[in-house]
Amino acid sequence: MLDRVTSMQVFVRVVADGSFSAAARTLALSQTMVTRHIAALEDRLGVTLFHRSTRRLSLTEAGQDFLIGCQRILEDLDGIEHEISAGGREPRGRLRINAPVSFAVQHVAPLLPEFHSRYPKVKVELGLDDRVVDLIAQGWDLTLRIRMMEASSLRSRRLATIRFAVCAAPSYLQSHGTPATIAELTQHNCLGYTLSDDVGIGRWHFGRDGKAQVQVSGPLTANNGDVLREAAIAGMGIIYQPLFIMADAIRDGSLKILQLDEPPIEGPELLAVYAPTSVVPLKTRAMIDYLVEAFGPVPPWETGLLERP
Repeated sequence: MLDRVTSMQVFVRVVADGSFSAAARTLALSQTMVTRHIAALEDRLGVTLFHRSTRRLSLTEAGQDFLIGCQRILEDLDGIEHEISAGGREPRGRLRINAPVSFAVQHVAPLLPEFHSRYPKVKVELGLDDRVVDLIAQGWDLTLRIRMMEASSLRSRRLATIRFAVCAAPSYLQSHGTPATIAELTQHNCLGYTLSDDVGIGRWHFGRDGKAQVQVSGPLTANNGDVLREAAIAGMGIIYQPLFIMADAIRDGSLKILQLDEPPIEGPELLAVYAPTSVVPLKTRAMIDYLVEAFGPVPPWETGLLERP
């Protein structure tokens, strides 16, 4: 029986080189042996990995999924071997991170050049998604989640507490007045975030326990906080969003924090979530430690905006 890891290495090389013959030359194998490795994989998986024609070789959908898995497994294997070898204590390999769109653009992407400077042998793949992804099934090494952690076998580390505020542009307040109570929000244009139950469409929650509620409506809802922020800056209405989305606009005066009779809800934690392996890869530990350093003890987006309790 052919070695499974070797077969995976052959498969990845065939994809990289574009043909069985080119991969055979690179790996110093016969083309027949390369063909046997691919056939063994397809037989084991029960799928076809390549579309074959006389002119070109391309991956099937199953082949594309298998390629991602193979690359991750082989990189992890290289990393493990490197970690346990003498002197091999430097993070390396591909690190796949998934994070919410607005947060990643504003507060993760700017950190990556320094991370690369510290750990030049780690290649970061950053995926942006506001919905919760399946870390294991989709092959992510690390996901950043802004939500309360549900019961799970996954491991997590707290990076920061996400705090909310209600804001509007000075131009909107001048035209429509400044609400002093949450009840007065019913008379205003409130821009809702469609992916939230607490600050979304139709009803906003207030108070540390979220029990104070008010019905709201407005001319715009969106599944992205940046869209809502820009609409609010333009005077379209009031928004109820995390400070990390609005911080720059608050500092430059484009938005003003409203002081209402009920405080904003207690926000969820920003968590670094990773697989429950017995040994966390060095590349993953390095990123988590780096984010803890960057976001604490007071998150940079909060500096000078609110007094902490």
